[in-house]
Amino acid sequence: MKRRALIAGVSVTAIAAGCMSMATGPQAIDWNKVPATTVTLFYPGQSSYEWLRSDAHKGASRETARGDACVSCHDDPKEEQIQGRKILRGDHPLEPQAAVLKGKNGHVDVGVQAAYDDKNLYLRYQWKTHDPNHPGADYPGYRFDGKEWKAYGHMRLHKDTLAGKFPPIYENRMSLMLDDGKVSGFAQQGCWLTCHDGERDMANEASKDEVAANPLMMAIKKKDVRKYIPASRTDPSDWRSGKSMEEIATLKAAGEFLDLMQWRAHRSNKAGGADDGYVLEYRNFDGGKNHFSSNLDGKTKQPKFMFDAAKFGGKSFTAADYGKKEIILVKGVNAVPFDPNAGWKEGDILSQYVLSAADASGSAADNKAIGTWKDGMWTVVFIRPLGLANPDDKPLKAGGVYNVGFALHDDNMTGRGHHVSYVKTLGIGAKADIQAVKVN
Repeated sequence: MKRRALIAGVSVTAIAAGCMSMATGPQAIDWNKVPATTVTLFYPGQSSYEWLRSDAHKGASRETARGDACVSCHDDPKEEQIQGRKILRGDHPLEPQAAVLKGKNGHVDVGVQAAYDDKNLYLRYQWKTHDPNHPGADYPGYRFDGKEWKAYGHMRLHKDTLAGKFPPIYENRMSLMLDDGKVSGFAQQGCWLTCHDGERDMANEASKDEVAANPLMMAIKKKDVRKYIPASRTDPSDWRSGKSMEEIATLKAAGEFLDLMQWRAHRSNKAGGADDGYVLEYRNFDGGKNHFSSNLDGKTKQPKFMFDAAKFGGKSFTAADYGKKEIILVKGVNAVPFDPNAGWKEGDILSQYVLSAADASGSAADNKAIGTWKDGMWTVVFIRPLGLANPDDKPLKAGGVYNVGFALHDDNMTGRGHHVSYVKTLGIGAKADIQAVKVN
């Protein structure tokens, strides 16, 4: 695999455009001198915490329940390829929608390199996109129907996509889930601790009425069930059994949560950032403001921003532009305030989100990342400061070893439609599956 160096791990053009400003330590990282590890991610379907502990997980349910590691059984060198292929073959109970996923790859190989200096950890990812001719940077928009602006597009498995109301549209994402040893079971079973029946797109998906009637969901003001760790429930296998907010606050204060960091091809890349979040009672964002925000005004039900026609070539785009041009709305680059009297016509589309590096703030803005797509391959360099003291972050340090799980969303997918890895260890100057080497 040919490696391409990135100055300081970030895009020179992004810096020149003012998309990011930071002191990253070394002026250059020679990635040719940094060891590369291939991590194979596979398609898991609807495998969940509950499924792994059920009779359907033949021969291993008791072992899983007592805390054995997934790889204690799944130890074949090509295990991920085998499992992904099985789940997508068309008759596997973990993927009831396999018929509409014909041609989807069962696994993805991701090259991972790690380096660090006195300030930051740098992770460099490389993988080939499912579509060799498209970077997967599209995202659903708001389409004008002649009277109103309505959501247009969704991921491949969404009911409206399957019904043919619009084509599958979604961004690529690369995620890292990290534990410093404080979440029981993560070192053995990884992200499966967070994936439960009742969540979006999973078995027994919770209804809106069920969620609305649940005390914990009401307390955290959420409308659906997302990832959570077992310790946040009195019964880990029942999302309804949430603990009190006081108990959850105690867990958080003790560090019993997972750091979740996500680079997004549409919603963060052009702003030079990546999500900073965590998983505890829900999949939460860190405090502060993300690199992206909604482009819909809640009161007027109209977009907040449109494209600068002089820079974009028009004030909006149409469905025919998906996959053919970059349609990312960025403050200070190609966005101007929305004009309701600009002569909108049926079929005009505007982005659902608007990006801004300048607006990102607080703990949510800790992570930086820049990705480039060339010859069918993404190269993403993720930058995480060491020693963060925020209550919603894991403070990384030289000499530390962490349990990590990787996830990749590709092929217009979100939710469970991703590829995932078994647990790996990440060492910052310490022996591990993936070892970050000191630079400068």
